[in-house]
Amino acid sequence: MTQRGAYILTAASAGLYLFLSWAFADGLFSFSNFWNSDEITSSSLFTYLLFAVIIVAGIRVAQTLPEEAATEAPRPQSTPEQIEDPVFWRKLLGNVHFAIFWLPIRFFVGREWLSAGEHKVRDDAWMDGGAALQGYWQGAVAVPEQGRPSITYGWYRDFLQYMLDHEWYSWFGPLIAVGEVLIGVALIVGALVGISAFFGTLMNFNFQLAGSASTNPVLFGLGVFLILAWKTAGYIGLDRYLLPYLGAPWRPGVLFEGHHGVEAASTA
Repeated sequence: MTQRGAYILTAASAGLYLFLSWAFADGLFSFSNFWNSDEITSSSLFTYLLFAVIIVAGIRVAQTLPEEAATEAPRPQSTPEQIEDPVFWRKLLGNVHFAIFWLPIRFFVGREWLSAGEHKVRDDAWMDGGAALQGYWQGAVAVPEQGRPSITYGWYRDFLQYMLDHEWYSWFGPLIAVGEVLIGVALIVGALVGISAFFGTLMNFNFQLAGSASTNPVLFGLGVFLILAWKTAGYIGLDRYLLPYLGAPWRPGVLFEGHHGVEAASTA
């Protein structure tokens, strides 16, 4: 990656953010909604702030790169049973310089979750007894006399009916509301992006099984890409420090290196 390449990628990322905010959301650029104290995260002020962060982050990344491309190190030999990925795909998912590409996707998906969660945590129908979720489940499990029911799979309808009968909505409602806020914040600040995106897609999946389309197909698709790019998607964010500290199951981070060393010594 060179400076020129980083500037081009930054421009493309800024354009991607503008496209997502225009195509899959409403009113994010309206100056009449520049600040909305009732639904803060829907204010267009955040649209321009996040757009500015993408530009500034991209410029800072570019300034750390050389003007000309360095000679790439020779690629390790692959074994016959190992299927190679295209170079671009490997860089997109594993090269930290491509983190700027994932920033607009993180910001868009995170803001959508944060906005949805903010609406719910401000509503007693979600936070105090879960009446809103109860109504949603009741509408989802209803089977009309004519036409198709909202839920396609009978086992999922039985599952929701079981939760209704046992009044799980009383604690599930606040759990969903707070969970949406936490997912939104984590994606925006880049904290454990892969895990946060996974829980987001899990909720999208369940909403779609219950017959609710809304923004769920778009958020689900974008969330899958964030899961695939978990190593680099949050590099311009807290994951730059969290992932090396926590590590992965196959490579312990700084936090577990001591325990790993003790175990290795004890088995020697």
